[in-house]
Amino acid sequence: MFMNELTGAFEAVLFASGEPVSMESLKEILGIDAENVRELAAAYSKQLEERGSGLQLQQVAGGWQLVTKAQYFHYVERLSEERDKRLSPAAMETLSIVAFKQPITKQEIEHIRGVRIEKIMSKLLEMELIRELGRKDTIGRPILYGTTDTFLQCFGLNDISDLPELPEADRSILEHEQLDLFAEAELPEQEQEQESEE
Repeated sequence: MFMNELTGAFEAVLFASGEPVSMESLKEILGIDAENVRELAAAYSKQLEERGSGLQLQQVAGGWQLVTKAQYFHYVERLSEERDKRLSPAAMETLSIVAFKQPITKQEIEHIRGVRIEKIMSKLLEMELIRELGRKDTIGRPILYGTTDTFLQCFGLNDISDLPELPEADRSILEHEQLDLFAEAELPEQEQEQESEE
């Protein structure tokens, strides 16, 4: 039982480190001598092999490190490609507006952000973080956008209602132009409430 706990601790330390952990560090952290560290490393390495793990224990510069097996390199490479798809601050800002104000048109988002967003919207659609919800019943019938199930999964949400409440803006520090933008942004919501009451 004690050895099982030590094996778990050994694994946790190596995983959390991400870099080689020296013999001296392992002795101090686990509270065992060098011989026991070597026995633990051998037993853990055997366990990884027996269960067909994608990881292996590698001895490096007098210490140990958890590394991925070479045969799974092309999968790990795909992970790097996925990480390259991270959103820029501008894309995150646009996505946040869609999430909190949906359904919303591209023109409305551009009005809030004050910049054109064609490329950003294309990227968000390509990444399946937003989708077309239909068309707004107004002149030109612009497309309405909203978030997707992929968005919920990426941000660990069960439902769009799980989004945090937006903090109330301190309007006393806003310029007149900014106050006008707040008023315009709130108009669609007020109109929707009036329609629902009718």
